[in-house]
Order: sequence, then C-alpha cells, then structure tokens
Amino acid sequence: MGTVQSVDRALMILDILARDGEAGVTEIAGHLGVHKSTVSRLIDSLEERDLVEQHDPRGKYRLGIGVLRLAGATTARLDVVQEARSVAKSLAAATGETVNIAVLSEGAALYVDQVATAGAVQSHNWVGQRIPLHATSNGKVLLAGLSDAEARKVLGRRLASYTARTVTDVGAVVKQLAEVREQGYVVVVDELEHGLTAVAAPIRNAHGDVVASFSVSGPTFRFAEREVAAATTAVVEHALEVSRRLGWRGAA
Repeated sequence: MGTVQSVDRALMILDILARDGEAGVTEIAGHLGVHKSTVSRLIDSLEERDLVEQHDPRGKYRLGIGVLRLAGATTARLDVVQEARSVAKSLAAATGETVNIAVLSEGAALYVDQVATAGAVQSHNWVGQRIPLHATSNGKVLLAGLSDAEARKVLGRRLASYTARTVTDVGAVVKQLAEVREQGYVVVVDELEHGLTAVAAPIRNAHGDVVASFSVSGPTFRFAEREVAAATTAVVEHALEVSRRLGWRGAA
C-alpha cells in the first residue's frame, strides 16, 4: 500500500509542476499535506530519472527533460496512427480484408489501429491489445527492426505455442528475421490461431527506423497463392506510403 501511495504522490508532484510551472519542496508539501522530508525523497527519485529538475538555487523545481522523452514516445505513436489512417482504409478497400497497425511495446506487438471492410471476416478487435511477437506477422516485422541480439533479448528463452505451426525455437525465429529484412515483408499462416493468415511490412520514420508494422489479415481459406501475392504487393506499397509521410526517403 505504501508503494502505491508513493507512486500516487509522485504523480501528483508532476501534476503540480505541470500546473504551476515551478514549485519548491515546502509548496509541494503544502499541496499534498505531507512532511517536507517525504516530498524531498520523492523529488530525489523523480530527479534521478530526469522527470524533474531544479530550476534555480532557491530550490524551485520544474518538469525535466525526461517528461519530454516519454511524451515524445507517445507523440510518435500518435503520428503513425494519424498518418496511416487514410492509407489503412485504402489498403482495406484494396484487399477486402482487415488492416492492423502495431508498434513494439513491452516485449509484445501493441495494436494501435484497425480498419476492416464490410466483407472482412473480423473475429476480433485487436486495438489496445498486446500480441506475441514470434507468432504474428506484425510481431516478426517489429522484431526484424531490431538487431539479432536485441531480438533475442526481447524474445527471452521460452516461446509459447499457440498452434502446431507456431515457431517456438528462438534461433529459428531469429533466422526468419534475416529473411524479413531482406524481402521487406513476412507472411504468417496459422501461427497465432488456426485459420488466420496475415501479411505485414514495416513502417519507417525519417531515419529509417522501423516504428510500426502494417498488416493485412484474414481467413486462411481466402489466402491462396495468388491472393497472398496480391496482398503482399499491396501491404508493401501502402506501408511505404506511410513511411514516406513520416519522412522516409529510402527504398522499399
């Protein structure tokens, strides 16, 4: 309970500084109704993480650059969704299937947007959910944006099996990533759930970093060789368009 209370008070300190611009330990203690020593301890922890900084020798504090770092991460995700939304609608219309956009988050693929046409077989709304990296097309694209060492670290030692086709050997998954990087897309069939096929390609920022993954998914019975080829071409082209909007000028 004490830890939760400390977290709550630390967040209140950030709120106070956001509201007032700057404040001293005594002022903050007065707002929170706690002793100054309690505020000092919390300030020290926040300062270590650059979330607050001392404004002047009088002991005033203000929000630090760490807040900008956190806000920047959120802004980047919002930029991807904003720039990709119309393109996702175009891709869904072109393929007649469900389009998902995912980003890397806490060792998983976090789905941040989804577009489905009226004819798409949409069994689930993935937005806001984290999906395993090793068993999904979006996840493998996001992993391919990392180095092999980083990918191994994110994957860990044990990979869960979801179907008979799920690749659970870390070395085998890492080997697949080289292919994803080389061809610029990945096709995953029945690895997360039976009857689900998905094709994904990377979305890059102005620096060429993979910041998100763009995918088309649908029932496996609708994805014969010709349909997979068409979906792959469409996904790669549309992912490149979003990357262009984010400032990427490299090749697909």
